[in-house]
Amino acid sequence: MDQKDIDRIQAHLKRTFGNPHIAVLARPKHKDSAEVEVKGEFIGVIYEDEDEAGSFMFEMAILSEDLDG
Repeated sequence: MDQKDIDRIQAHLKRTFGNPHIAVLARPKHKDSAEVEVKGEFIGVIYEDEDEAGSFMFEMAILSEDLDG
């Protein structure tokens, strides 16, 4: 995933969720994915879609301890 893709995805997520604090960051050891953070907190990973060129998938885990409170 190159920086152009990362910038496009970040702009899309900010628009879609109305949140200017979303950041998409390259993963040096994983060229096919990028990390997503909100205000510096990791929330998920974006992967290149192997089945559809130019498309991406966002994976976010929601842990039980995150739901308490």
